[in-house]
Amino acid sequence: MVFLNISLHILFSLALGYYFMTAMQWYSYRLQRVVWHYNRYDWHFYFFLLPLILYYISHGLVLYLLYGIYVCLLFWWAHKRDKKLVFTPRIKRFFLFLILSTIFQDMLCLLMTTCVKYGIIIPLLVAHIFSMVYEKIAYEGFKKEARKKLDVHSNIKVIAITASYGKTSIKNFLFQMLSSHYKTYMTPRSVNTLAGIVKDINESLPLDSDIYIVEAGARERGDIDEIARFVNPHIAVVGKIGEQHLEYFKTLENIRNTKMELLNSSRLEKAFVHVSACVKDNDFIHSFGDDLSHVNATFEHTTFSVTINGVEEQFLCNLLGDFNAINLCACIHVCLSLGIPLVNIKHSIANLKSVQHRLEKIEAGGKLIIDDSFNGNFDGMMSSYELASTFNGRKVIITPGIVESSDNANKLLAQKIDEVFDLVILTGTINLNILDSLIHKAEKIIVHDKTKIETILAEHTRAGDLILFSNDAPNFM
Repeated sequence: MVFLNISLHILFSLALGYYFMTAMQWYSYRLQRVVWHYNRYDWHFYFFLLPLILYYISHGLVLYLLYGIYVCLLFWWAHKRDKKLVFTPRIKRFFLFLILSTIFQDMLCLLMTTCVKYGIIIPLLVAHIFSMVYEKIAYEGFKKEARKKLDVHSNIKVIAITASYGKTSIKNFLFQMLSSHYKTYMTPRSVNTLAGIVKDINESLPLDSDIYIVEAGARERGDIDEIARFVNPHIAVVGKIGEQHLEYFKTLENIRNTKMELLNSSRLEKAFVHVSACVKDNDFIHSFGDDLSHVNATFEHTTFSVTINGVEEQFLCNLLGDFNAINLCACIHVCLSLGIPLVNIKHSIANLKSVQHRLEKIEAGGKLIIDDSFNGNFDGMMSSYELASTFNGRKVIITPGIVESSDNANKLLAQKIDEVFDLVILTGTINLNILDSLIHKAEKIIVHDKTKIETILAEHTRAGDLILFSNDAPNFM
């Protein structure tokens, strides 16, 4: 009986640990974000607090029944999530610490014969502390290794990019434009934290690279400063600044100041900063954005002009969305600073490939599908709606609204959606009330289970429709 109780207690600890680490992984292992910025506090109650309370007040068969019910419910909950727990080495180490600390506590209780019931909180707390200490020590070692690699190969020119939105697009476009002239490497996907950059340098950065393009993101003040001082960029690009992640930074001024931390490099040669940052030009800083004009975006291509040395130069690309002109403007200035001829830059822009899931055009079953699911900012989303408004036919949108932005931004977004689209499919819960209350003209479908979207589209769309996937949010939001 004692062995059974200990085994079930370990199982219950692991189940609670599974929920805890899933939440931690979703929020970049920042406990303060799990506590203060979680989007589904009802899950905290149902899958952590309530089971914990019931555990301490239950006895005998009721307790055994609790074990079974909780594990089954947690399995069902995890199965429903579109972003499941990934068993990385870090996660595996946490569960090892949790098993060891739980067994140690249970054995101690058996020896002392004074424990009324085996505890849960202490093993979880011990496992979390041990895990954090271990990861911190290991991370410092990885960081030193990456720093040494950059120092030894100081001939690699580093370009760092940040923005409230558009930084991944700028990175991808710049990579394509520079690759025909230099051996260029960029941080993969949306890797933009110092930990991700350190891992990328150690594991993937080719030693014979001419240029290393680094994307820098932030959730709090100092994040970008830490990246800038670590990679020491020669060239910094600060794209457009807006209200993205406002819930973390509280004010637009805080966002602006955080993005400008990218210039904190001891070997900075040039910084290209969007006019939204409100900085004056000097020997190091060149502002861009005001030199952009005559932007015209269609479903076939985008054209725009950039004033260079007093001359208005015209550019054409096959990318969708007028917002891409701002991103390309930054890329043009960087390429010119690296000595690439203007004629070559124009040729590169004309042959750019779109970034996956960012205004990506797909034609299927007679329907025009625009996949903009990785675009989650106000300007970019409004730009896609302007583009959709030029479509002659029925227009359908699937969206959760803007995540990590202001209510006012989502209100403006809802008004534009109601003006442009015929059918609106709303996903997620974070902005549901705002969007639902302000969209009146368009037909609405509210989807709580995103696995049903394909079926809904098959039933409610037809050949000749435009279908826009506008932003996406994991279903823990």
